[in-house]
Amino acid sequence: MLCNSRLRSVILQAGHFGIVAERRSAVKQYQGIFEWNSKAKGLWNREFTKTRKMMVDTGATASRGPIIDILLEKDDSGGYASGGWKRCDDGKLSCGYSSLRGKRASMEDFYDVKTSIIDGKTVCLFGIFDGHGGSRAAEFLKEHLFENLMKHSEFMTNTQLALSETYQKTDMDFLESEKDTFRDDGSTASTAVLVGNHLYVANVGDSRTVISKAGEAIPLSEDHKPNRSDERKRIESAGGVVMWAGTWRVGGVLAMSRAFGNRMLKQFVVAEPEIQDLEIDENFELLVLASDGLWDVVANEDAMSLARTEEEPEAAARKLTETAFSHGSADNITCIVVKFHHDKVDSADPEPMMED
Repeated sequence: MLCNSRLRSVILQAGHFGIVAERRSAVKQYQGIFEWNSKAKGLWNREFTKTRKMMVDTGATASRGPIIDILLEKDDSGGYASGGWKRCDDGKLSCGYSSLRGKRASMEDFYDVKTSIIDGKTVCLFGIFDGHGGSRAAEFLKEHLFENLMKHSEFMTNTQLALSETYQKTDMDFLESEKDTFRDDGSTASTAVLVGNHLYVANVGDSRTVISKAGEAIPLSEDHKPNRSDERKRIESAGGVVMWAGTWRVGGVLAMSRAFGNRMLKQFVVAEPEIQDLEIDENFELLVLASDGLWDVVANEDAMSLARTEEEPEAAARKLTETAFSHGSADNITCIVVKFHHDKVDSADPEPMMED
């Protein structure tokens, strides 16, 4: 009886200490979340209180027109931005974008849209950059990737080569810029570059670009996942491992097989893009680039069907982000919708779309 009483006392004490430890852990976790949210709020405010920017390449030559960043950002709720423009310089396309922080404590998605006239040809560039482990890599890509691409000596003559070399150079530049820090974040990049009527799509990571042709949704990139047979073989040939940890991960850590940044896994997680190219004709309707916050819950065909219900690309982009959020996406959600116009239009005023 005495033994049972002592045993009961020990159990009660152990239970008490366990509850105290659990409460202390919860308090620490709450404090950590509070500190994280405070930092995230600051980052978000800095990113989404920007006004319209017109950026001119100071190194422009006689054959290169001004590089114009045509993003009109609106911060409606502290976690949402959208905008776009009605016609590109030659009147052949219009564009809209939408970006939503969603259920995440911080915003790690970035996006970029630029247009220029080079050697007499209209060039339009669209990019989605989805950061992981922090926002720095994605922000670096927004700031430098297209700038580096248009400075490449063979950008207009061998665009595929320029894309491949620029992706890898920009990755090395980012790693160099972060060499004295303790950060090791990374980012995807899914970009579409339209040179005249020729479209080049380059992809690293699990953001995705899809085009609609005669009503059919056609993926122009394939997600870089570690369980893709070719990607797994490449990683293992380099001495890496792919293992299950809630999902398939490189080294049990990263859920994608290619990315910018990620210094500790760089031997296996490369920034070499897969590139597709095609000529745009009257059968092509829409182009959608988006982070996996959209594609995780909305199928390619459904995304195109939803986008086609809106006349303006910005409205289509907003509908896609809102649909992904309402369907349970737990990630940041960012997308760009490009609409091709094959009718003759008056392109005398290529100003960005302005809305109140």
